[in-house]
Amino acid sequence: MGKSKAKKNVAVCSGKGGVGKSMIASSLAIYLSRQNQKIVAADCDVDAPNLAVWLNETGDWDKSEEIQTSDIAVIDENKCTGCGICETKCVFKAVQVEDGKAKVSPFTCEGCSRCAVNCPENAITINPVTNGRINYRQTKYDFPLVSGQLYPGETGSGKIVDAVKEKAADKKGDIMIIDTSPGTGCPVTAALRDTDFALLVTEPSPSGFYDLKKIMEVVNHFRMDYGVIVNKWDLNKEMTETIRSWASDKMWGLISYDKKIVKSIANLEPVLETNLTARKEIDVIFSENAGKIVA
Repeated sequence: MGKSKAKKNVAVCSGKGGVGKSMIASSLAIYLSRQNQKIVAADCDVDAPNLAVWLNETGDWDKSEEIQTSDIAVIDENKCTGCGICETKCVFKAVQVEDGKAKVSPFTCEGCSRCAVNCPENAITINPVTNGRINYRQTKYDFPLVSGQLYPGETGSGKIVDAVKEKAADKKGDIMIIDTSPGTGCPVTAALRDTDFALLVTEPSPSGFYDLKKIMEVVNHFRMDYGVIVNKWDLNKEMTETIRSWASDKMWGLISYDKKIVKSIANLEPVLETNLTARKEIDVIFSENAGKIVA
């Protein structure tokens, strides 16, 4: 992939799912756009993209294109002699000889070409797979949204993320807000590569704190600056204080638990468009800390 950076890339991450990452990513994009920053939003949670929902941008996309970032081995049965060399060479166990012919499992083949290189009959080719889609929309907040979608059953989520970031960088924004997948897997590391700042969102639970520390290992690997937000802090005040002490001067702030947030998103109402307590808290957090991103 080519260059995938705006002037500054900011990734919103969460080691654990369901902690409010997309709420923060959408709110940050709206907030900075209102500060006259030139924003582009990139939904890199390609297994379950929902940033459009949080931005109330759920209609038809302005543009959509299929992409091919994965490959698969294809066997010409007319040439295959069933010698089994490909089966022994495949480290992913994606090739098996059945009824005298080699067969490829589309679910485990990584398209690495080892079988093709070792086939004495040149019966194997490596073909590209259409494994995802990238969608585009100019939002009502006057910034573009680029959203990736990995097709069900396909592989290559990290490569889809690379493609989303590259397409988002083409929009020439000064700040790219990247909504990442939860966890620490391949799509997250792809999102964090070439990123300048990570905003880490967590909840005050043992699993939330554990996963926060796991995502911190990835952030430290890329040697980037970061900030921490604790969502639903008042559900476990003791754990919140533990996280606050751990984060030290990297703590950006706290957001209270509010059941009405669920209702607002069900009504496709972005949090920054509401009068909820959470909106006021998010406004304060960003007004006090967003300069660390913009600078």
